[in-house]
Amino acid sequence: MSKKRILFIATEMSPYLELTEFAEMVNKLAIKSNDSGLEVRCIMPRFGVINERRHRLHEVVRLSGINVSVDNDDYPLQIKVASLPNARLQVYFLENEDFFKRKHIFHDEQEKWFDDNGLRTIFFCKGALETVKKFGWPPDIIHCSGWMTSLVPAFIKTAYKKEAVFSNSKVIYTIGENTFKEKLGSDFLKKAVINANIKDKDLESFKDNNNTALFRGGATYADAITFGAEKPDKKLSEEFAKVKGKKVVPFKGWDTDLSEYIDLYNELGHK
Repeated sequence: MSKKRILFIATEMSPYLELTEFAEMVNKLAIKSNDSGLEVRCIMPRFGVINERRHRLHEVVRLSGINVSVDNDDYPLQIKVASLPNARLQVYFLENEDFFKRKHIFHDEQEKWFDDNGLRTIFFCKGALETVKKFGWPPDIIHCSGWMTSLVPAFIKTAYKKEAVFSNSKVIYTIGENTFKEKLGSDFLKKAVINANIKDKDLESFKDNNNTALFRGGATYADAITFGAEKPDKKLSEEFAKVKGKKVVPFKGWDTDLSEYIDLYNELGHK
């Protein structure tokens, strides 16, 4: 019997980038999933603060050369890979000079929010799914964490619903802690309508364009929701605590043995 495949799509992951405590959790989840007999791959942005030499990133030539189209513009996507320390699994980094090369992540050196964070989010989410298509590796479970991954569940259920590689994929979305107060811009949702299979109304849950709205949108389209913070947004906690038709896993603390996640992966993977 073939191994179940799990794909982690994350904004952050130890030891490469640590913005919140959940970065370490993603690392532990990937390793525990691998040790539990699941076939694991991870995808994250290659922000300029991630040290290529220290983490031994190298380009995957056979996967590079994809152009990601957003709002009628094509952006080149380079893919780099590293082996997760102390584990036999691969982390793929999506790189683009315009979006990720800069030495700051979401704010500049004056703490000013980057105007193109919305475009960067759309590019990353679409780029991650295009990369999986290029892999030719159909994931059974896709676990998304971090607000920058929030469009992935929506895209899989709309824009990519006819793609064979995702036809059996179940999506988990983790609601973390709110980390920014700005908005993604009035044109964010217009640009997020990436093809004819997705409509404006499909993105209604994202309409406030803020951190909470991104979490809400990701959770709305996910098959299961987990909480990755001690004190997530109170409104969202109440809204998604008992949603019919979705498995909801509460936060079990930073010292959890992660068995609740492995149980969830196995449960969804067998449906």
